[in-house]
Amino acid sequence: MRARPGRPYPLGAGWDGLGVNFAVYSAHAEQIEVVLFDHADAREPSTSIILSHRTGPIWHGYVEKLMPGQLYGFRVYGPYEPDRGHRFNPYKVLLDPYARALGRNLRWNDALYGYLLGHQDIDASYSTIDSAPFAPLGEVVDSSFTWAGDKQLGVPWDETVIYETHVKGISKLHPDVPEELRGTYLGLISDPITDHLKRLGVTTVQLLPVHAKVNDHRLAKEGLTNYWGYNTLSYFAPEPTYASTAGGGVVREFKSMVRGLHAAGLEVIIDVVYNHTGEGNSFGPTLSMRGLDNFAYYKEDPDEPRRLIDYTGTGNTLDVGNPHVLQLIMDSLRYWASEMHVDGFRFDLASALARDLYDVNMLSAFFQVIQQDPILSQVKLIAEPWDVGPGGYQVGAFPWLWTEWNGKYRDAVRRYWRTDGHVHGEFASRIAGSSDLYQHSERSPSASINFVTAHDGYTLRDLVSYEQKHNHANLEENRDGHEPNYSRNFGVEGPTEDAEILAKRDAARRSLMMSLLLSQGVPMLLGGDEIGRTQHGNNNAYCHDSELTWYNWSLDERDDAFLGFVRWAIAFRKAHPNFRRRRFLTGIDEGGGVKDIAWWHPDGRELTHDDWHESGSQPIGMVLRGDRIVDTDAMGVLCSDETFLVLFNPGDQSARFVAPLPPVPDESWRHVRSEDESAEDVAGGSNVFVPAHSISVMSATHE
Repeated sequence: MRARPGRPYPLGAGWDGLGVNFAVYSAHAEQIEVVLFDHADAREPSTSIILSHRTGPIWHGYVEKLMPGQLYGFRVYGPYEPDRGHRFNPYKVLLDPYARALGRNLRWNDALYGYLLGHQDIDASYSTIDSAPFAPLGEVVDSSFTWAGDKQLGVPWDETVIYETHVKGISKLHPDVPEELRGTYLGLISDPITDHLKRLGVTTVQLLPVHAKVNDHRLAKEGLTNYWGYNTLSYFAPEPTYASTAGGGVVREFKSMVRGLHAAGLEVIIDVVYNHTGEGNSFGPTLSMRGLDNFAYYKEDPDEPRRLIDYTGTGNTLDVGNPHVLQLIMDSLRYWASEMHVDGFRFDLASALARDLYDVNMLSAFFQVIQQDPILSQVKLIAEPWDVGPGGYQVGAFPWLWTEWNGKYRDAVRRYWRTDGHVHGEFASRIAGSSDLYQHSERSPSASINFVTAHDGYTLRDLVSYEQKHNHANLEENRDGHEPNYSRNFGVEGPTEDAEILAKRDAARRSLMMSLLLSQGVPMLLGGDEIGRTQHGNNNAYCHDSELTWYNWSLDERDDAFLGFVRWAIAFRKAHPNFRRRRFLTGIDEGGGVKDIAWWHPDGRELTHDDWHESGSQPIGMVLRGDRIVDTDAMGVLCSDETFLVLFNPGDQSARFVAPLPPVPDESWRHVRSEDESAEDVAGGSNVFVPAHSISVMSATHE
C-alpha cells in the first residue's frame, strides 16, 4: 500500500467512509511509518506505509480502502541521543496518541523498552528487539452512534451532589446485576445501580479515570494492578477492560453508559490525568509519546535533558508549554465533551497543567484556552489544586471558572470530629463555605468541592475504625499512602464486636456525613460510604482490583440504617436552600442583631473573638436565618427558607447548649434531627442537650 498526501488535521486515524487519513505530531522525527496488523494476536505487521508528507511538525497520509476495525501503530525514525532528550527507536511500535480505541492492550515484555534492561550503562544501550508482538495498538473507529436526543444535563452547581465511584467496583459484586455486565460500563447503568443512585439522591456521578491505562510493570510482576487508573496510556480511548466487547465496541458501550446515566437524571464527570502518562521516568517503556518525540512531549531537566522533570510523583510531566501538547489536551477534552457527551472533568494534579515552564502560573495558556473555548468553558471543571512540585499547593488560587477539591475542608472537618484542639474556628469557616479561600477571586461558595473522604485515603467506615494505615498488601512495606489521616478508632484498631464502640463509630459517621451535607459549597461523597464500604484500613488501595475495593452489597442492619440516614440527609439538603447558597454568608449585623449567620456558644451567647482562640475541642452552634437568603432560584424568584439552629458536639460527653431566641417571639425550636430520639421542642433560653459525637438540627417553628 501507498499513502496519498492526505491532511494534517484532524490528528489521529480518521475514517471517511472510503479510507483512513493518518496524522501524527513529531517535531524531531526523520521518518514515520504506519504499520498495520491483521489481528490482535499478530506478532508482526502485515503492511508498512511511509507517511512521506509533512506539514510543519505533522506527518500525514491517506490510505484508501481501510475500514473501521483496522489495527495500527507507528514506527518512528530519528536520533537516539538520550543526553539531548531524544529517544527515537524504530524497533518499537508506538500507539497513536489520538487513537479512539485500543485494538490491543500492551503485553509486558522487555522488548517494550528502548534500551537493554540490565545493561551496565542504560543510556548507552539501544534495544533492537522488535516490540511488535507486545505493543499496544490503536483501532480505526466508526464514531456513529444513536444519541436519541441526549445532551449534557447542566445541573446548577448549588444543586449538585457528587458521587465519586469506580466503573468496575460499584457493580462487580452486585447480585442483581446480570453477571455478564458486572464491572462494566453497562453494569453501571443496570437498573439496580441506577435505582440505588437515584434513591440516594445524588445528581452527578464522578468516575475514576476511564482513559485507557497502563498496568505498571512492577505491579504486573507482583500480581497487582493499577486499579484506580491514574497511569494513562491514551487520552482518547476508553479503558477496554470495563467493556464486554473490544475496539470500537468499547466506545459504543461508553456512549451507552453516558446516555443511560443521563436518562436516569445523572450527570457524568470523568477524572482526567493530563499531568503525566504511563511511560514513567526516563527508564520507563517506549509505548507512545516517548518514541514519537520524547523531547517535545515531556518536560526535560534543562541541565540534564536525559532526565525528565517530575512534578507528579510518577516519573514524568507533560510539557503543556508546547502548543502541540496543549492542543492534544484540548482536543481530548473537546472529544469527551462533544463526542462522548460527558458533563465535566476532574483534573488530577491540576497545578502541573499551570506550569508553562516550571513555576505554577494561573495566567498560563492552559487556563486561557479553556476560558475562551465555547465548549469547555460551559462544562463542569474541577481541579485537584496541587501537585508534588515546588509551589504546587494552590487551594483557592485557581481562576474563577474553576471549582476545586478543598483539601483544607477535609482536614478541618476530620480534625474537629477527632477532637483536635484549636480547630473549631477553621471548622466553622469551612462549613460556612471557605470564603477566605474563594471570595477574593469573586467566586461563589460552589467553588469549594467539599469532601471528607475520597478514593485516595480511608473510606468513611475506616476513618472511624483505624488510626494507623494498613497498606502491607500493597507490597511497599506500608510506606505508601497519605498521612496524616486525622482518623479515630474509639479504642480498638479495626473490627470489633463491642457495642459501645460501634455506637460511637456510627454516631461519628453520621456526624461527618451530616457536616458535609450541611456545608455551603458542593458536597462530594465517596461511593460506597453510604453502605459501609471498608478497605480494612488500607488508605491507598490503588493497586487492588479485588473484593478489597469492590462494593459489598450485602448490608447488615447497621449499614442499612446508615444508608437510610444518608438518603434522608441528601433529601434534607435539597429541600433547604439555606444550606446551598449562591453567595457567601457575611455574619454582618443588618440591624437589631439580625445576621444571616451567627455562631452560638453553649452558654447561650454569640461566640466572641476570644472564644475562637480557645484551646481544646469546642461544641459550637450555628444559626442560619432562612429569611436572610439573598439568592434567587433559576426562575429569578427570591429564595427563602426556615431558620435553622445546628449544634455540633464532637466531645465524648453530652453537651448542654442554651438555645438562642427564635426569630419570631411565638416560635420555638423543633428538632429535625438528633441522636437523642426523646428530644423535645424547646423555647429560646431553654437547655438543649446534644449527645456525644453528634449533630442536632433544629428548625424555628410556630407553636
